[in-house]
Amino acid sequence: MSGLESVNQIDISSLKVACKDCNLYQLCLPLGLENDDLERLDSIIKRRRPVKRHAYLYQAGDAMRSIYAVRSGSFKSFTLTDDGTEQITGFSLPGELIGLDAISTGQHISTSKALEMSHVCEIPFEKLEELSSVIPGLQRQLLRIMSKEIAHDQSAILLSKKSAEERLACFIMSLANRFEARGFSSREIHLTMSRVEIASYLGLAVETVSRVFSRFQQDGIMSVNRRAIEIKDMDEVHNLAGAKPSSR
Repeated sequence: MSGLESVNQIDISSLKVACKDCNLYQLCLPLGLENDDLERLDSIIKRRRPVKRHAYLYQAGDAMRSIYAVRSGSFKSFTLTDDGTEQITGFSLPGELIGLDAISTGQHISTSKALEMSHVCEIPFEKLEELSSVIPGLQRQLLRIMSKEIAHDQSAILLSKKSAEERLACFIMSLANRFEARGFSSREIHLTMSRVEIASYLGLAVETVSRVFSRFQQDGIMSVNRRAIEIKDMDEVHNLAGAKPSSR
């Protein structure tokens, strides 16, 4: 399957399937659970209606009631600066959880908005806590996911010390790895986020992002056609990135 196709392009009838039958099972919260425990988890999950493009999943300051697993589509998470500008803190793809930022305080510290028509599974957090106390495998998986979030935050700090070329290469490499884990091509990537959003996430000016994309194309590292990216020289992207990033 080509990554030029949106990650939203899945069979809509699959959005109501049980966790054990979901094609994102190996990427999501149920990983490693036995059948009986899977059914118990499945019993508390709510399959929500579609989240339209640019619609909010939740906003900063909202009380935490649930965490969300992306079934299709993609989301951006952001906070607002003093002048009202969005500061992008991450992008979420199918199989990833959103809303973990509110666990410590009970309130969301960031806002989550759909980048395209998307679907999520809603997991009420109080019920998830109850299940986690009696299902060790669920607790371990939740801790692993939270650990990845911490690693993401650490990677974001390191990213700020890199050059513009290295930052963009890390971002593209991260997307390539995540697309590949979902059965898409790691060389052909459809960007659901804009240049402005990429620039905000990487801490760069949007003109710099556009200039680096053009340079990558001129150097034969990748071809760029608006939001369609084709990686031509994967080794060079790896070299520029320095390592496989965990950034989201």
